[in-house]
Amino acid sequence: MPTTSDASPWATAVRQRRKALLQRLGMGAAAAFVFSPVLTWDFAALWVAGYFVVQLLDLWVFGPVNSGKVDRMGPVRMLAANVMLVANALYFGSLSVALWFTGGPMGGICAAMLLSSGAIYAVVNAPRSNLVLALSIAPQFLYLAATPFFMLAWGAPPAFCTAVATGIAVFITYCLSVWRQMERARNAEAAARLEADRKRVEAEAAMNSRSAFLAAVGHDLRTPIGAIMSGAMEIERAADGASRSQARLIADAGLMMKALLDDLLDHAKLEAGRMTVDAVDFDLRALTAQTLKLWQQPVRAKGLSLRLEGAASLPRAVRGDPMRLRQILNNLISNAVKFTQTGSVTLRLSAWEEDGGLHSVVFEIADTGPGMTAEQVARLFTPFDQTADGVQARHGGTGLGLAISRELVGLMGGRLTVRSRPGEGAAFTVAVTFAPAASDVLAPAAPDETGRRVVAQALKAPAPAEPVVAAAPAADEPAADEPPPEAEDEGRAMKVLVVDDHDINRRAVQLILAPLGVEVTTAEDGMAALRACDQGEFDMIFMDVRMPELDGRETTRRLRASGGPNARVPVIAVTADTSPEDIEACLAAGMSYFVPKPITPPALLGAVQHVLSGLSAEAEAPAETVAA
Repeated sequence: MPTTSDASPWATAVRQRRKALLQRLGMGAAAAFVFSPVLTWDFAALWVAGYFVVQLLDLWVFGPVNSGKVDRMGPVRMLAANVMLVANALYFGSLSVALWFTGGPMGGICAAMLLSSGAIYAVVNAPRSNLVLALSIAPQFLYLAATPFFMLAWGAPPAFCTAVATGIAVFITYCLSVWRQMERARNAEAAARLEADRKRVEAEAAMNSRSAFLAAVGHDLRTPIGAIMSGAMEIERAADGASRSQARLIADAGLMMKALLDDLLDHAKLEAGRMTVDAVDFDLRALTAQTLKLWQQPVRAKGLSLRLEGAASLPRAVRGDPMRLRQILNNLISNAVKFTQTGSVTLRLSAWEEDGGLHSVVFEIADTGPGMTAEQVARLFTPFDQTADGVQARHGGTGLGLAISRELVGLMGGRLTVRSRPGEGAAFTVAVTFAPAASDVLAPAAPDETGRRVVAQALKAPAPAEPVVAAAPAADEPAADEPPPEAEDEGRAMKVLVVDDHDINRRAVQLILAPLGVEVTTAEDGMAALRACDQGEFDMIFMDVRMPELDGRETTRRLRASGGPNARVPVIAVTADTSPEDIEACLAAGMSYFVPKPITPPALLGAVQHVLSGLSAEAEAPAETVAA
């Protein structure tokens, strides 16, 4: 059947009339019987029977168009169809004449109401076609135009007849104006629909192109990442202390690149609707036990306890996607451990058998962390949420893990929900149904060695070089016993504080500065940096600009306002944003200079030399020049 946009205007209007057939029949029958006290019941019944005959004839004449087979018929039938439009409206309006003759002036009021409804019906049910509108509304207007003459025949004063004629002219104008406005709205809607369809097609093409691009890039990147990780591991095993530290940094960076690449590719697949889940037989109990075993050491290293409840209720042999299930559990446990400083992380399990042998399983990962507000929970599954109150803004990360996990659970036919309140921790619940295993041969559930390293490195404690912090003199030591500042500083190694929320970035700066004999202290966030500045003195501070909880600019402002021993120490901003506005914001916060990301030895050492030479970014050049 032709669509509204493809069909001719005449055919579109005719099909709209067909859709309103029941409305037309009901309106005619209701009008006749409502006015039957004026017209008599016999006349009303006879009129309704004739009206139904007219509608049957209407259906037969317009049959080929209403069925969607054609948009136009032969000349004879087209003529009959247009005559039918007029006849239908004439028959309906004829009831108004009967009302005038039998009911007098009071019947004329009823007739005016009847004809007004007929005109409105014609306006609504004649879209796009001037011809259909004219043929179906003209009889109603003619009957209305006869109203003043009926009034004169019944002895109405000419002034009243003139007023009624004017009102009828206004009504006719209004009906035509409304139809034109409706047509403009229909045309705008059709244009918007076409534009939306065009953009949808373009978006689908762009999505397909992006998916293909990401797939190609992902394939190409996995090879060098694998080489980086493998080579770094070999060097780490065979090298001495300094080289082993450098190799470990390379391996950790490779793991981070791989994790980010996997998340981005999964997110792209989910957006394109191309993510699928497998259905293989596997041992659910073994998978759960091995996943928890993988997390025992990282959890213990953080001083937390890892609990398991309800393991006996789990079925053993089920059918599903073990790889994706392990990915979901690892993500949820990782988040629970990451955001929990004291207490425990608990995995609660419950399962029961449904009809048909299906197994309903509920995994609940609960922690004793800080909890979340209702606003944070509402944005929790939004990818790349970096709003001020967002969880990712406070704790770092892209926010892809939870979004991907929810989508994967949905693909499995389950649900991922969360409940949390500030100060009461958080509990993530995965409810999913597994089919029973089809055979006794179960897929191995143990993760490979790479998976073990990803989990271990994800929560590995920072391993900075041994920090050397200058101790503040005791309050009761006499000033005379203190050596002069020149003597104390002579031959002393430069002391640097490196502040960054990523351990790899902190260690990268350490590796660059360590060969120069620089003593490096590290801090993982702004609050830790302020505490370090209260405990010792530094010659220079490298400050990451974008950090969770307290960013680098606010940390610098608080340091400058503290009046402490490091209030005037040069602070070098480490930032990926080098636009003039961002550099100006860093300088306004009290930072002395900046080094762009990614950090390279020449850029880092150049910044150190610049600060040591006594120059500042503000004095050397405007912010625009520095950014360039």
